[in-house]
Amino acid sequence: MDGTFTISRGSRTEAQVVTVLLESDGVNGWGECVPYARYGESLNSVCEQISSLSLAFAEGSMNRQALQQALPAGAARNALDCALWDLEAKRQGKSAWQLAGLEEPASVITAFTLSLDTPEKMRDSAQKNAARPVLKIKLGGQGDLQRLEAVREGAPQSQLIVDANEGWSAIDYDALAPVMLKLGVSLVEQPLAAGDDIALAGRERPLAVCADESCHDRESLAGLVGKYDVVNIKLDKTGGLTEALALKQAAEAQGFRIMVGCMVGSSLAMAPALLVAQGVEFVDLDGPLLLAEDRTTPMLFEGSQLYPASAKLWG
Repeated sequence: MDGTFTISRGSRTEAQVVTVLLESDGVNGWGECVPYARYGESLNSVCEQISSLSLAFAEGSMNRQALQQALPAGAARNALDCALWDLEAKRQGKSAWQLAGLEEPASVITAFTLSLDTPEKMRDSAQKNAARPVLKIKLGGQGDLQRLEAVREGAPQSQLIVDANEGWSAIDYDALAPVMLKLGVSLVEQPLAAGDDIALAGRERPLAVCADESCHDRESLAGLVGKYDVVNIKLDKTGGLTEALALKQAAEAQGFRIMVGCMVGSSLAMAPALLVAQGVEFVDLDGPLLLAEDRTTPMLFEGSQLYPASAKLWG
């Protein structure tokens, strides 16, 4: 990674990803996932899940539909699902968006994430990125108000999104929400721990609250009604593009606003996510911008403007 990345749960200096390659008749399909310890995943566990389907793939009995039942939602299924989309697109000579029945994707504006740090360092980071339209601020501990004020001072014009990563209580939200609104914050992600978010039920929410750790796939939606205003769709949580597109449609039908996010991964992980990000209110696909190096054929960023992937990369 390009420096140390810190959230309320800890810090890291590298991004560990799993890359999947599916080959059929000389055609290659690629996918990437990021195992996440918060969900009980590791590099080994995800690789074991992927390897468990080797025979089914070798026999030709595994496709995207069968995969939804063969593995649970999560990183392993994401890498395989996206590789299958890529493989199918290349074999048919079409783009993945055409296979999905979508409109041709356009570029999107992504948020840029500021790591949790001291107010002074976060102010400096905000100043360096003050030209970016949207900044996402990692919070989740004592001194959050000072951090937020420092970021606003450093980037007076940027739209702000706050991500507490389950680091607050309901009382913290009640106290901080009015201040955040005055500072121009548009959204707060997962202020409460997923297991404690019942405290949000029926609560007045002057600042929109987004479900991240509480939202995985369509089965999650029933438990979010009355607690959240927005859902964050990440392919590593949904288990791939197939479920992500279905979750987006179902969430919109139930009146949720949509954010499309990512783990810290390469352009190969952002490429399918960009298809889901079309037309949504909040986009957070800055993973490659946080890395020291990206894929050989990376997606194009012009500042915070992210363009669709080349077919050489995916889809």
